[in-house]
Amino acid sequence: MKYYIVDDDVNIVKILTNIIEQKDIGEVVGYSYDGEKALKDIILKSPDIVFVDFLMPQKDGNSLVKEIKTIKPMINFIMISQISDKELISEVYKSGIEFFITKPINIIEVEKVTALVAEKIQMANLLSNIKEMFGNTEIKEQSKPDKLKEIKYLLNMLGMLGEKGTGDILLICEYLMNKNSDYTHETIPEMCIQINENPKILKQRIRRAIKKGLINMAYLGIEDFYNDIFQNYSNVFFDFESVKKEMDYVRKKSLAGGQVNIDKFIERLILQSQDKF
Repeated sequence: MKYYIVDDDVNIVKILTNIIEQKDIGEVVGYSYDGEKALKDIILKSPDIVFVDFLMPQKDGNSLVKEIKTIKPMINFIMISQISDKELISEVYKSGIEFFITKPINIIEVEKVTALVAEKIQMANLLSNIKEMFGNTEIKEQSKPDKLKEIKYLLNMLGMLGEKGTGDILLICEYLMNKNSDYTHETIPEMCIQINENPKILKQRIRRAIKKGLINMAYLGIEDFYNDIFQNYSNVFFDFESVKKEMDYVRKKSLAGGQVNIDKFIERLILQSQDKF
């Protein structure tokens, strides 16, 4: 993968460059400390993935992403920032980014997120072939990006971004959008045939990712039961008993944590994203 970095902090540029090169993630083909100067350079060099800061002089990251997306929609963006306001983060996702990373930069998170985006890029042609195979030419392309961004935002609120199974969940959602169909118990086995993947292994990755979300909700509930994220999302994506049991397990009051249900989680995730648009 070819990477480009946009950040007005020279240290951030150096850190990301070192991570990408030392971890053999890809090649850094350019960088800029200014959003305005980065615009032409990115269009010219056409990288696969761009790391972009939210707050920059001349042109902020949000504006930069929107402008480049209108010219080269296939370029993927990972935004990095210190902002934590959930409404602002939601707007950032709608601008066209794939993932949002909060500063200070964590090496493991960068590795996981770049792997997910690279996997998404590699699967793009396959998904296009699947779409052609089903002969679905009437998909509303305008609504598809919006729904995927909302799904990513919801997964971010659950603290699941960076988990490998999260990439599989996004792949399932995009697969369903390409087919223009609803999720059923047979969706995963059906999709796995198309992408030559083992359904059992894929479900294991997804289950671990969903469990991570459940654990995060449990810790939030213990720390502050009236936390907005806990109140808004815990009972939407998980059964009350599962959340309660996981909280008891964290408190060492139970020998086992809560259980997760892949089918219910994905159904609720898609339904929640549809409610937003």
